[in-house]
This record gives sequence, C-alpha cells and structure tokens, in this order.
Amino acid sequence: MVSEADEDEDENGRGSGAPQAVDPAVAAAVAAAEAAGPANGEPVRVDSWIWAVRLIKTRSLGSTACKGGHVRVNGQNVKPSHTVRVGDEVRLRHEGRERIVIVKRLIRKRVGAPVAAQCYVDNSPPPPPREAVAPIGIRDRGAGRPTKRDRRELERLRALAEGSGKPRPSGR
Repeated sequence: MVSEADEDEDENGRGSGAPQAVDPAVAAAVAAAEAAGPANGEPVRVDSWIWAVRLIKTRSLGSTACKGGHVRVNGQNVKPSHTVRVGDEVRLRHEGRERIVIVKRLIRKRVGAPVAAQCYVDNSPPPPPREAVAPIGIRDRGAGRPTKRDRRELERLRALAEGSGKPRPSGR
C-alpha cells in the first residue's frame, strides 16, 4: 500500500508533502538570483548590494549615500566598502523616505525586480500618501500662447505652491 507522502516523492526519494508545480518563470528567476550571488564565501559590499536589489538606481548613488551617512547596517553608519551578511538590517534614507530591509540573500549583479524582492524582507513604513492636488499652471488645450500677464500669474502660483509663501520679486 502506498501512502500519500510516498506519492509526492521526487526522483531522489525526497518527499515534499504536497505536489510541486514548478513555474518556468520562477525557476528562471531563482536561477538568475543564484547566478548573481557571490562565489563561495566572497563578501558583498553594501553599496553594491543596495544597487543590486534595486533600492537605489546606481551604484555610485549607493556609494554617495553611504558616504553621506544615509546607510546604516545594524544601527551603525557604514562606508561603501562595508560587507553585508545574511540577517543584517539595512536602513537607507533615500528620496525623503526611510527603507528598512533585512538581508535574505546576497547578490552582486543587478537582477529583475521580482528576483530582487526575494533577496530581502521589507520592514519599511508605508510611504506617505500623495496629496490629491490639482496641478498648477496647466492651461487648457487650444488656449494659445500665454500672454505676459498669464505668465506672471503662473509664476506667482508656482511660487506659492513651492511653499515660499510669497511670490518672487520681479526683475524690475
């Protein structure tokens, strides 16, 4: 008599407890992440890792963020050459937001967003809601070229929207 656990065994005799359906896209993503990983025991720099997992656009921006004190690993400011390990907490202040991530997998090369998301656990607070404000200075289609008066009015509105509270003085 064959039990259900025996039916779910693969060709190597390992049972999984449930039937495994392997999606080719997921398998390719996992293979890409494994290929992007460091070789046996090689360290991964923090600036390289935050770039590879797509927390920041370029590696040079990651290096600049480290030098500016915007990257902390386990509560300490770090240099770009600091190495990260699995389980480290990385805090990154970027674009007015703080990202808090726990390292799950080390990678060196930049990979696709779905694969990169598997390399860390995101504990970041949710981003602040975007204000539902009508765009300032949008003219109706077909209204023609703005007059000098219209242009000055648009500049005044834009100066108020930037938060200065008063319009900029004109060149007179």
